[in-house]
Amino acid sequence: LGIATGLCLSEATTAYLPAKASKAILGSAMLASISTSLAEILGGAIALQMLFGVPMRIGSLLVLIFVLIMLFTNSYRLIEKWIIAFVSIIGLSFIYELSLVTIDWPAAAYAWVTPSFPEGSMVIIMSVLGAVVMPHNLFLHSEIIQSRQWNLSDEKMIKKQLRYEYVDTILSMVIGWANSAMILLAAATFFVSKTPVTELQQADSLLRPLLGNNATIIFAIALLFAGIASTITSGMAAGSIFAGMFKEPYDIKDTHSRTGVVISLIVAFVIIIAISNPFKGLIYSQMALSIQLPVTVFTQVYLTSSEKVMGKFRNSTYTKYLLYTIGVIVTVLNLMLLWSCL
Repeated sequence: LGIATGLCLSEATTAYLPAKASKAILGSAMLASISTSLAEILGGAIALQMLFGVPMRIGSLLVLIFVLIMLFTNSYRLIEKWIIAFVSIIGLSFIYELSLVTIDWPAAAYAWVTPSFPEGSMVIIMSVLGAVVMPHNLFLHSEIIQSRQWNLSDEKMIKKQLRYEYVDTILSMVIGWANSAMILLAAATFFVSKTPVTELQQADSLLRPLLGNNATIIFAIALLFAGIASTITSGMAAGSIFAGMFKEPYDIKDTHSRTGVVISLIVAFVIIIAISNPFKGLIYSQMALSIQLPVTVFTQVYLTSSEKVMGKFRNSTYTKYLLYTIGVIVTVLNLMLLWSCL
């Protein structure tokens, strides 16, 4: 969408959908961004508590201030480099953690490709789906591409960038599969020892006797950088979504972009101050992302399948229906989630 049209998903939604529909879609996307900011600020605060004993609300405030400074004082390209650095640290941390435990790799391989729905697990399943896919990031990714303004190049360059982006996306998704490391670590420690987990801070008391002091420190460091990196991207996504409502691209120097960033981060922080159970806050905020996900998926598929929007670069018939099928599956999973909550 960004390469072919020069519009991010938010701008295209405003430009090509009826006003009431676009406002509803982008409003729900802003709520998704707030949900993500809530979870990621909490994650960073929990990490600070594990590392330095900082109280949760003070830790949340420290993460909030740091992220706002990062967003308002760094260029787009510099933030991208910071995010790459943070994600690299997270990846290396979990590789180290996995080296400390015994993994049943055949069982893991089977579970990777075999869906299962244990009783009472739908909230966790959909929270994981929401946390991994994160609908607001679909808006951010189109904005990152759009910022290069490749649509102003000739058709040959556009086709080249489309091929490159395809490979880049596949590579990113494969690397993103490293999210499995957290589940593998939990399975090899907490599940094997039959230890129920009711709060994230338990990692400190549970990992130390099982894997040693280094494991808890590395886990907390990974959690801190994950919280910071994801809060930054959540804020950027909110800025992109809000600016798109006014048919503008993301620009941190622009009032609308700044307003979107501030709304997402400040509202999330206020909710954190108000809630009494951070662990449940993490889970249910991510569940909210999964509920919004079909809205963003169907919007994106509709726009990228439209000849009016994409011209000759629209989705093929096969791709369009494949993507709609994925959207239907995600919708069905959400209906199963709602049914399990009744």
